[in-house]
Amino acid sequence: MKITDTHTHLYSNEFDEDRDEMIQRAIDAGVSRFFIPAIDSTFTQSMYDLEKSYPSNIFLMMGLHPTHVKDNYLEELLHVEEELARRKFFAIGEIGIDLYWDKTHLPQQQDAFRKQIQFAKQYKLPIVIHCRQAFDEVFEILEEEKSVDLFGIFHCFSGTYEQALQAISYNMKLGIGGVVTFKNGKIDQFLNQINMKHIVLETDSPYLAPVPFRGKRNESSYLINVVNKLAVIFNLPQEEIARITTENSKEIFGI
Repeated sequence: MKITDTHTHLYSNEFDEDRDEMIQRAIDAGVSRFFIPAIDSTFTQSMYDLEKSYPSNIFLMMGLHPTHVKDNYLEELLHVEEELARRKFFAIGEIGIDLYWDKTHLPQQQDAFRKQIQFAKQYKLPIVIHCRQAFDEVFEILEEEKSVDLFGIFHCFSGTYEQALQAISYNMKLGIGGVVTFKNGKIDQFLNQINMKHIVLETDSPYLAPVPFRGKRNESSYLINVVNKLAVIFNLPQEEIARITTENSKEIFGI
């Protein structure tokens, strides 16, 4: 099986002790393509180091994560802009709105989200959306910005069936990870009503480990547990889940 992890923070310091072994475990499990979201400028060099170590497996995004939108966000966006002008990336991400931790920077988050959507259109790149307790706010901006050249992934999708359809209507695929294995995750109850062409796989490692690893550090090799769950939900062989979702990732990222 060839499986694509469309969202994994492999540069996280939670992997500092065993990063190479962890990546090898994933490759041995059939997960050989890793798409790496940006957070802010302090992580950029770590991302480049990772790419240098695994040039045929690692694909980088560039962007400013909504929880890292602070008073200096315009400075951070300038960094994003400079890096985009300097070299190739495969997406603008992760970007969006997060109202779970902090609502004080909502106007700045909205501005950063809009500006980064403009970068995506300029460079003809997909966006990878982070949305936490902010569906209305994210959809409001997507509605303003929607166009044939705006497309991407709704990362870690955990909304309702109606919200799933709305995300898809904006040319977004649904990033499905460990949440689909949770008893209270709820998305497993309607996912079989969504066409598989709208779904990509992700771990968001080191976060959101699937059952039976829930609560522990997540890693890309655990994506096989998500594949197994989707095979049950869609009543398809695991190989077919891997094939379709990897094709979907190629459609989004162009590689």
